[in-house]
Amino acid sequence: MEFGYTLLCEQTPPKQLVADLVEAEEAGFGYSAISDHYLPWLESQGHAAYAWSVLGALAQATHRIPLMTFVTCPIMRYHPAVVAQKAATMGVLSDGRFTLGLGAGENLNEHVVGRGWPSVDVRHEMFAEAVEIIRALFSGDYVNYRGRHYTVDSAKLYDLPDRPVRIGMAAYGPRAGRLAAEHADLLISDQPVADTVRVFQDGGGAGKPVYGQIPVAYGDDYDECKERAHRTWKFSAPAWKVMAELPGPVNFEAAAKTVRPEDVAESVPCGNDVDDYVQAVRQWADAGFTHISFCQSGPDHQKDFRTWAESDLLPALRERFG
Repeated sequence: MEFGYTLLCEQTPPKQLVADLVEAEEAGFGYSAISDHYLPWLESQGHAAYAWSVLGALAQATHRIPLMTFVTCPIMRYHPAVVAQKAATMGVLSDGRFTLGLGAGENLNEHVVGRGWPSVDVRHEMFAEAVEIIRALFSGDYVNYRGRHYTVDSAKLYDLPDRPVRIGMAAYGPRAGRLAAEHADLLISDQPVADTVRVFQDGGGAGKPVYGQIPVAYGDDYDECKERAHRTWKFSAPAWKVMAELPGPVNFEAAAKTVRPEDVAESVPCGNDVDDYVQAVRQWADAGFTHISFCQSGPDHQKDFRTWAESDLLPALRERFG
């Protein structure tokens, strides 16, 4: 397995995101992922920088570590032709280190353009068309497209990397897994969904990478870590079918009102016991994931996590899963 470092734009100011990844590269993480949000999940998180500006800075501030979005939605807030342009530019700026991770999005971020929030069936249709457009533009040819949801009129990308940017598609259930098998170079999920991985592999994704992400709350004081994990991740307790539909941070705050710290700690490794983190990764490895990134809770606790990961966590994980 490969082990990565996640930059959570919703909790960290943009300049620190760049500094954090410079040090994560030095610490030996194998790749990086960055969230792409217009709004934070919770008001208390307090940030939501434009991920693509940060990515441009990351491409110049780092030298080795691969970069990827986890994930960008190309169906409303961004037109897919524009997503193709900025992804290709990132491929050039990063000397081929960039992977375009895509997802069908959340109401939280997409409603800001005032087009309403489509049903999940329509979103999947839009997602498939968007990826077709992006893939076509990566060829370097002029593209004209007339679909049910999108029109592209004589678009062409003039700055392309030597090799086309890889496209990853996020999936939680089998329908999205089949879409990824048809259109993607790799699968992405924020849950260890073994059934979806099998659908992806059986549908044409056999041998392709599968990327996941584990939220963590590292620190020496377990109780403090549990409280910090609760503050950061309580929004995710209602699960994806709810998370994709809520329109704002205040709604996530209301939905998470009854979530307890111990509820969050059941799925978020807390404290400094390496074995707890190894067991968490094992669940994903058993589900067929080949890449796992860690998202540390709290902007003020990133450096401590990187130091511990370099000395303890990453060597232990490589010994068991390398």
